[in-house]
Amino acid sequence: MAGGLALDAGGAFASALAYGYTTGELVGRAFLACAVVAGCYGAYVLVGSFLVRRTADKVERHKLRSVLRLCAVLVGTVAVLGVVTDRWVPALVSLGVAGFAVTFALQQPLLSLFGWVYVMVKEPYEVGDRIAIDGATGDVIDVDVLVTTLWEVDGGLVASNQPSGRHITVPNSVVLATGVTNFSRESFPYVWNEVSVQVAYETDLDFATEQMRAVAGELLGDEMARGVADYREQLAETPVELEVNERPSVNVEPEGTFVTLRLRYLVPPKRGQRTKNELYRRILERFNEHPERVAFPVGRNR
Repeated sequence: MAGGLALDAGGAFASALAYGYTTGELVGRAFLACAVVAGCYGAYVLVGSFLVRRTADKVERHKLRSVLRLCAVLVGTVAVLGVVTDRWVPALVSLGVAGFAVTFALQQPLLSLFGWVYVMVKEPYEVGDRIAIDGATGDVIDVDVLVTTLWEVDGGLVASNQPSGRHITVPNSVVLATGVTNFSRESFPYVWNEVSVQVAYETDLDFATEQMRAVAGELLGDEMARGVADYREQLAETPVELEVNERPSVNVEPEGTFVTLRLRYLVPPKRGQRTKNELYRRILERFNEHPERVAFPVGRNR
């Protein structure tokens, strides 16, 4: 039976005749198989539409579609075997035996399928998250049964955390063998970022750092405070002990002929570059209003 299933269409026809089916019965079963396939597809569309309408979250809708698609394929396969042959149970067993013979050839697809199950259950990332995996960084736009598709960020074509326009497909098996960096997980969709400004040693450092904190507080203060409060709650559930500032802070680092002031703040990763640009603009404007208190390194001193 397994040999007959593995043959081409002509071999399958001959095998079916060998089981005693007449030509009329074969045609009838073929039409019935087509009807079963159409019915499974229709059920998939109807159930999918019903569940999608009841689910507002687009990430959950994507998961439901992926799971329903796999279930429809499995149910359709068993149903077609059931109507094509009266011996569908032995046929399934034979397919299972044959499956062992091709396992080595399908190792990567099978691992990717297991990886998809892992992503669905453990949720190391979801559609819409910005992640780094297997040397690639980007926003997840699709998680299929076999591959995850990213909208690339940076990637050598551009910088400053901007999309490059390229799509990257990563086998789901990678998630089982390498680490995943998630920059925008729903439970804490923030990252710490820094803006560095170089000033001369003649600068009033207390004044400069205070101005940088004030500018960042005006732009990010309340949102950052809420984000840090969430972070502290999650941190309290772990054995890790850290001191986390709920407001922007500035670190001072002397570097040879100038001093670097590093403003540290919390921001959603997809707004990182836009926020950095705005902070630079406001900080430089504020510093230029007080040239007697803030000096910049010039010439070869920088």
